[in-house]
Amino acid sequence: MLNYSTSEENYIKAIFHLQEANETVSTNALAQELLTRPASVTDMMKKLKTKKLIHYQPYQGFRLNTEGKKVALGIIRRHRLWEFFLSEKLKFEWGEVHEVAEELEHVSSKKLIDKLDEFLGYPKFDPHGDPIPDVHGRMEDHERISLFDLPLNVYAEVCHVANQSTEMLDLLKHKSIAIGTKLEVKRKFDFDNSLEVKIRQQSPVTISEQLAKNIFVKYGS
Repeated sequence: MLNYSTSEENYIKAIFHLQEANETVSTNALAQELLTRPASVTDMMKKLKTKKLIHYQPYQGFRLNTEGKKVALGIIRRHRLWEFFLSEKLKFEWGEVHEVAEELEHVSSKKLIDKLDEFLGYPKFDPHGDPIPDVHGRMEDHERISLFDLPLNVYAEVCHVANQSTEMLDLLKHKSIAIGTKLEVKRKFDFDNSLEVKIRQQSPVTISEQLAKNIFVKYGS
């Protein structure tokens, strides 16, 4: 099994996430995602093509091949397992775990990650509700809708947060909303599309359309 540098792994993971939205990834899109120069992206694409991880033709974009996706899922598995460990065992705030996991994900010992997975009880989702790939790269997922699309007076459970920036997670904490929070939408205001949301055992809170569209829920009592 080939070893990859931290930089190579960061590129591989970024391509994986970008090609989920668009099958072919452009040089400029990847440069913007990684805050680097297009020329640096081009150089890295040549390296990853040499390592047989991507389909790449100059000026036509690129995408991970089967082996590249396998490597990407391994990196994502390590990252999300570490996030779960930091949150559940070390009691990091969910807004703190991503940055630390960005460093830990590059510790690529398969034995360590398999032992970590076993120690944690084979979790299916990380603290933000993202699915954790298993040892074979398989992921479960929720049937979910955005809170904005939830019908009135229907209880649901928060299962995923799309925007995982520190600012977003701080706002959710202020609103007492986290993964697993049970809530219902009581009113939708036509003026600005904001919502009045009732969390169990708490007073109703008002949240913006933008926030509601970044919170995903699954139906439940």
